[in-house]
Amino acid sequence: MATLTSASAAAVARLRAYVPPPTQYHSLPLSRRAAVLILLFADRKGDLRVVLTMRASTLKSCKADALSETPFQTARREAYEEIGLPLTDAKLPPPFKVEHLTELPANLAKTELGVRPCVAFLSAASSASSEPAPDVEKTMLPRLDAKEVAAVFSAPFHNFLRAADEASYASAPASTFRGIEAAGFPADWYKGTWTNWHESRWRMHNFYVPVAGQTVTKPKPSRPHKTQAAMPYQQQQQQDVVDHLDGLSRYRVFGMTARILVDAARVAYAEEPEFEHNAHFGDEEMIGRLMRMGRLGGVRRRDDELTREDLIAAAKL
Repeated sequence: MATLTSASAAAVARLRAYVPPPTQYHSLPLSRRAAVLILLFADRKGDLRVVLTMRASTLKSCKADALSETPFQTARREAYEEIGLPLTDAKLPPPFKVEHLTELPANLAKTELGVRPCVAFLSAASSASSEPAPDVEKTMLPRLDAKEVAAVFSAPFHNFLRAADEASYASAPASTFRGIEAAGFPADWYKGTWTNWHESRWRMHNFYVPVAGQTVTKPKPSRPHKTQAAMPYQQQQQQDVVDHLDGLSRYRVFGMTARILVDAARVAYAEEPEFEHNAHFGDEEMIGRLMRMGRLGGVRRRDDELTREDLIAAAKL
């Protein structure tokens, strides 16, 4: 593994030192708790990249299993179930390890979940051997298994503060990004819009991550059961997304995932984005307001979904 650049080493150090503010997460009932893993690693140049996934819309969210389960345990369990990242370092191929760096303020999902982002660093442990440490992208990422997602890929972490491609992609010919316009995607890195969400205007980020020339893991072909005439519905949904991605050289990252990545990069690099954004981190205040008005209770229904009217009412408390 390449030695971290000075900027990357400083980013990891800031994340390691970051102390999140008090959170509403532990006041939420079990049915409302969720967590997500932001898994960083160093590329061959020593720059940080983040592991990302493409989901089929029908797949489950990353909910906690028990009140005693920490957000990091929840996030790591879901990473195991989705991409095959082992639950413990002891089960990682040596000399790899996952360091839990920090947690970020909880975000509010439209489905009435509090989502706690957990930032971790995947690296190769130091060794007394004179042999260089193995490269994460070349050695570890191909071992991941896209079990519950349509694709596993990665993106340059610092780029989530930029309005355009960094590094080599900035000067890449248009032919590099096949299928983009046909899919309705712009042929560049970022597009953002303002919308009405919560009690005020809300910035929606769309990032279009170049995947040409990088490791992209997709589900292994499955054989239908002898008694099954067709794939199960969820598996078919996953396959439909895989088929769609096959024609693209950029994958779209948007919604809560995009916002969390922007906030994590803000903390890591001590920089503000080049594009417009909401200044606050997470949604701790709004989660607290909703709880005070009787929302986010222990009984969670499948059709639970926050409306703008709900959030306006909560903002008036």
